[in-house]
Formats: sequence, C-alpha cells, structure tokens
Amino acid sequence: MAARITYLRNETLRTVKPDYPGNKLFGSQFANGEALYTPQFSNVFRWKFLTENPQKEEKKADTWTPDVVNCSEFLAGQDDGLVWLGHATFVLRTENTTLLFDPLLFDSAFLKRRHPLPCRPEELTNIDLLLLSHGHRDHLDEASIKLVARQNPGLQVLTSLRMTPLLRGMAAGLQVQEAGWWQQYDLGPEAPLEIYYLPAAHWHRRGLNDLNQVLWGSFLIRTQDKLIYFGGDSAYADHFEDIERQFGPIDICLLGIGAYKPAFMMQLSHTNPHEAAKAANVLRAGHLVPMHHGTFDLSDEPASEPLRTLQDVATGGMLRAELHAPQVGEVLPWTTWE
Repeated sequence: MAARITYLRNETLRTVKPDYPGNKLFGSQFANGEALYTPQFSNVFRWKFLTENPQKEEKKADTWTPDVVNCSEFLAGQDDGLVWLGHATFVLRTENTTLLFDPLLFDSAFLKRRHPLPCRPEELTNIDLLLLSHGHRDHLDEASIKLVARQNPGLQVLTSLRMTPLLRGMAAGLQVQEAGWWQQYDLGPEAPLEIYYLPAAHWHRRGLNDLNQVLWGSFLIRTQDKLIYFGGDSAYADHFEDIERQFGPIDICLLGIGAYKPAFMMQLSHTNPHEAAKAANVLRAGHLVPMHHGTFDLSDEPASEPLRTLQDVATGGMLRAELHAPQVGEVLPWTTWE
C-alpha cells in the first residue's frame, strides 16, 4: 500500500515561495522535493567490504591538514567577521549579532579531528543564534549542543521541522524555532537580520527507527547589504536554481566540497568540488568559502584533494566567484568584500 502523501510546514511562520504547500511527507518521512530518498545499506556494505579504494596509497600518504590560527581574540570581541572552526562549523558576527552554525567541537568514538580547534570550546559565549542545518552527527553533536546551551542561556536555536524533541533531549531548556523549506524565521520586529530555511538534497538518520523523520536543509542570512548562504549538507540538485530565482545573486556562499568518494555512496549526499563550483555559479555568488573538508576522515578521497581540485577549477576560470580558502580560525573580513 502506497504511503499517504501530506505536506508540513510551520504555520506560524511566513512562507516566501509563492504557492509552496510545505515539505512533502511520504507517510512520516520527509522527501527531497517530490522524491523520497532512502539510503541503501547495500551501498554501505559495498563500500566497506566489497570495494577497494583506487586511491588507497595516495590517501595514506596525504597527511595534509588545514593551517590553524587562534581566534580567541575575535570570539571575545565585538567586531564583524566570519570564522571557520573546521568541517561545517562557522561563527558569523554581524549587526551586533553572533551566529554559530552546526557546532562540532569534540571528538567522538567515530569522529576524530585531524587538526585542533582554533579556540577553547569554553570561549564560545555570547552566541545569540544557533543554526542547525540537519541531524547527522557530524553537524548535530550532543556534547557540543550541551556545552553551547550551558554557556549561552539566552540562546535561540533556528532549525528544521521535528528537530525539537531531539534537541530537548540534549538540553531541556533550549528555545527552538522550527521551519520548513522556504520559510522565514520570526526574529522579532526589531531584528537586524532576516534568516530563511531553504532546501538541500540530503536525508536524516541518527538511530535505527528515525529515517527521514527530521527535516534537513540550508540557510540564507540577509544582512543590511549582503546575502550569505550556508549550504549545510547537500547533493547537487535543482534547488540551487530555485534559490537564485527566489532571492537573486548570493553575495557569499559557504558550500561543502569534501566526502564525495566513492560516488555511488556519496553523490546523493554531498557535492564534490566541481559540483560546488557549479552551485556557486548557479547562485551567481560573488564569493565562495569551502567547508566540509580537511577536518574529519569521512570518505575515500585523499585529504588535500577537495581544496586542490577547487583551486584548479578556480584557476581554470570555471568558478565565477572569488574563492576564499581560509585557515581554520582565520577571521574573514566579509563586510569589506565587493
């Protein structure tokens, strides 16, 4: 019997895309647009036990890690800036507001950092908004959520539909605002920013029985004079065209470039460097800051390959945006970028 089709959104929030009915559900599972995506365990088995990585020796010899500089002074100050803390974790400060994206601050049994954090986790204070793109453990880390919530009691979380129970199980007092795709968060009439939750081509799972029960997505932040796009985790799909059509050219985009090999395992979850460049071009982005590479060993490509490939793409004229490849902890003066 076919799953019942329904649509879900936060009815208290503004939906900005005309005639968008909400996120499509097949029974209780969210979908990528119109299609339900179910990751296949057979692909995991094939990858781990039946496939030899053709770059095995190259990967073993590639010990590259991003350079790391301390960002404690920035975190303690009030100046505008954008700082990459590694993987998909960023701190953005603008309009006297500090935003933290997808914090992953600690090692776990399955995730070991290849480089240090550029600050002490305890220095992540005075955070106003915590933006959580989706529920995978390399983006939603329980230890990091507990620490950030404890250190920032006035924090507001902006995230996706059905995320609240998961978060309240980590930190019971969190203020959580959920949105569906194409919805604008309610930050109050005096807010200096506009923040939207937008599509991504991905999926959700943390346990055995929660496949696609929580929505995934991306974020757009509108400051007084710039649009900043945080892509979360996403495969390449037509949502990039939809976002550009809705909002026009993006000034700065933060896009993943790593964890793309083998393609049969990763191509429906992440963008490779060529796809990230294509997405930036489709978004008509002025600036591209890559992420999701160098911090953790998640896939088969050698550590330095994603950034080297993207730099080659840019050098060859196939990336129209200006490429910024920061050190971990480097403060990017994004407000000065044209």
